[in-house]
Amino acid sequence: MNGTDVLTSVSLVRQAFGDVPDDGWDRPAGTLSWSCWETVEHMADDLFAYAGQIAPSDSPQESYLPFVWREMRAGGPSSTIFVERSAGTLGLLRTLEACAAMLAGVVDAAPPTRRGWHPDGLSDPEGFAAMGVIEVLVHAWDVADTVDRPWTPPPHLCQAVLDRLFTDVPPHPDPWAALLWATGRGELPGVPLRTSWKWDGRPPAERG
Repeated sequence: MNGTDVLTSVSLVRQAFGDVPDDGWDRPAGTLSWSCWETVEHMADDLFAYAGQIAPSDSPQESYLPFVWREMRAGGPSSTIFVERSAGTLGLLRTLEACAAMLAGVVDAAPPTRRGWHPDGLSDPEGFAAMGVIEVLVHAWDVADTVDRPWTPPPHLCQAVLDRLFTDVPPHPDPWAALLWATGRGELPGVPLRTSWKWDGRPPAERG
């Protein structure tokens, strides 16, 4: 996966949620304890953080880059990136796109041999692109029902994420349904619902 995939995922979000009223973001996002606003901030923060993990020539191998993280409220996401609430929908989605552009640029510029730390395994630029895309796709699903907007990302993008991060997912003709199952958000016939999960961001050739 590459920077274009990251930008595509966020472009789809802007198309889907660009007309949400400025005051439409404050209810909880699906089953999350975060509001829809906080969830989109979290998406932006992940894209920004992932860019940081592979931007330095001596990228961190044992921790996240030491950006300052904090909570805006007890129980809210711990983040570096926050958006002024008065900026409304346009400001929120512009910030998301800006962070996507940072990740996309770093992914495409970094050498494929570069590795950056993530709790689910040292990963390469392609892996961080895939992680950025999955954060966007599934958290947009968390938000979609609450703000009453449809959200079904394209199959090829879902399949690319599955191929890179979830090699344990059973084959399924609907990659989006499989991705929701992989992240504990949906059911597949004959397969138990996942109550815990994580992906494997390591390059395929480096997995044990």
